[in-house]
Amino acid sequence: MSVPTIHDSPKGIGWIEVIVGCMFSGKTEELIRRLRRAQIAKQNVLVFKPKIDNRYSSDHIVSHSEAKLQSQVVETSADVEQLAEEAQVIGIDEGQFFDLGLVDVAERLANKGKRVVIAGLDQDYRGKPFEPMPQLLSVAEYITKTLAICVVCGNPADRTQRTSASSERVLVGATDSYEARCRRCFVPGV
Repeated sequence: MSVPTIHDSPKGIGWIEVIVGCMFSGKTEELIRRLRRAQIAKQNVLVFKPKIDNRYSSDHIVSHSEAKLQSQVVETSADVEQLAEEAQVIGIDEGQFFDLGLVDVAERLANKGKRVVIAGLDQDYRGKPFEPMPQLLSVAEYITKTLAICVVCGNPADRTQRTSASSERVLVGATDSYEARCRRCFVPGV
C-alpha cells in the first residue's frame, strides 16, 4: 500500500510508515519530503537520527542529493520515545542502526496516536535482512520500497554492494564504500 494521502489518512489513531530500499535509492529524500509536508500542515514534527551516522551532518538528516532537515541525535530507541512525547509526527532515519527495541517504541508511539515514519536499509551488504527493519515492516500500516539504479547495468537496483574490504556488518559510508546493484550484478559478501 502507498503512503496515506489527506483523503485516506487514519483519523484519531496513529500509524507506522516504513521506507526501505538499498543505498542511493532515495529513502532519506522520501522521509524528508513526508516530514516537510507534515510541517507545512503545521504538525509538531520531531526528527531523529542515530549517533553512529555522522556522514554529512551532526544535527540534520541529509540525503545523498543534499536535501536536509533538522534532527536530534540519539543513541538508542528508548531516547526516541522519551523525547517524542509532544510530537505528532516522528521521523527516524537510518532505522537499521537502531536496536530491536525500535519496533516496540514505534508501536507504543503509534498507539498513542502519533504518526511514525522510519527510513532504513532492509538488507545489509550481504543481501541479508537488516534488523530491525524486517520487524518494522511486519507491523507497519504503510510500506514503501525504493529502488536505485544499478551502477553496472542500469537496471533497477535493490541491493547494496560493499566496495571496501571491511567485513563488519555496520560500516557507515557512502559512495566511498558502497554502490547500488541489481539482483544479477550483486555479489554477496564481497
